[in-house]
Amino acid sequence: MKIEHIAFSLGSKERVDELTAQMKQDGYEVISGPRTTGDGYYESCIIGVEGNQIEITI
Repeated sequence: MKIEHIAFSLGSKERVDELTAQMKQDGYEVISGPRTTGDGYYESCIIGVEGNQIEITI
């Protein structure tokens, strides 16, 4: 099942950074971030299972 986009809130920049690094190390494609977006959100985005975009945010 392709969801297209799902977001997870982790509560801190440090956790976003840690999980993004772990996902990258595990072979997932990081397509952006971690970064502060133009509208002020701190996030990273990866491509997960079945091509779903996963947003990791505070």
